[in-house]
Amino acid sequence: MRRSAEEKAETRRQIVKTAGRMIRGKGLAETGVAEVMAEAGLTHGGFYRHFASKEDLAAAAVEEAFASMRAHLKSLAEKAAPGQAMVAVIDAYLTKAHRDRPEHGCVMASVGTEAYRAGGPVQTAYQTGIVRLAGLFADLITAPSRREAEDRAQVMLSVLVGGLLLARALKHNPAESQRALANARTAAHALLT
Repeated sequence: MRRSAEEKAETRRQIVKTAGRMIRGKGLAETGVAEVMAEAGLTHGGFYRHFASKEDLAAAAVEEAFASMRAHLKSLAEKAAPGQAMVAVIDAYLTKAHRDRPEHGCVMASVGTEAYRAGGPVQTAYQTGIVRLAGLFADLITAPSRREAEDRAQVMLSVLVGGLLLARALKHNPAESQRALANARTAAHALLT
């Protein structure tokens, strides 16, 4: 019995990770349950043993994508030289590789407007993810007060996500796309001074 529960939990994790990757790559609306299950190597019929609806799966996928991103960025910050934690996060986020691989990147830049319109548990998971990511950034930003660090963290999120979105929008004009990344990086670094 215990092994069965562990297998079920592992299968659920696999479905959520697959859905998260597909949602970031294609968007919420373009990612279907049957497609996620097939990509995960499972049958469509098994879906309802793990989730009540596509909305529940999408919320879990958004939550997992944010948790994964926070863990990755926190790890980068912990490995950075003293005083360079947020610089390491900025420089890792605003890259050509991140621009070109949305399915493995920031869920904010991939499904922002869709999550807002989705409402319900998807929107709740998205908002919670933003608040937690902003909290991580506030922890990494040196400021005279916690409130100022939180304010700068919100601005930092805006600069990073906006810069990545602009770079993706300009992808077919490589020089302008790289320029968008560089300008966002400069603006983000300026927030730290």
